[in-house]
Amino acid sequence: MDTTYYDHGTAAERWERARMFFEAKDYAAAARTLGGLVDEVPEQTGPRLLLARAYYHSAQLRRAEAELRVIVERDPVEHYARLMLGRTLERQGRHEEAESHLRIASALGGDFEQL
Repeated sequence: MDTTYYDHGTAAERWERARMFFEAKDYAAAARTLGGLVDEVPEQTGPRLLLARAYYHSAQLRRAEAELRVIVERDPVEHYARLMLGRTLERQGRHEEAESHLRIASALGGDFEQL
């Protein structure tokens, strides 16, 4: 597959392009654009989280899970990544595994009634 368009431009231009694809609900194109960007700046959470969301919405659940696990491993209190990881695991039918991540996300979000 030719990825020249998706890899073209500066990191900032690719970030904006990926966000436009995501907002247009073209999640596969957003993921193609973000893949190279995440490889280029692996330490940044924003692109990796948007990549995970693009994978989730395009039903690439194993890929979404992998990206979310990287985020949670680096930053265990990243609320949204925990929530997304729980939802991703639920969607894969892994409810028991999802439960702990969803409980942590609820606690981090201040929703103690869910605990």
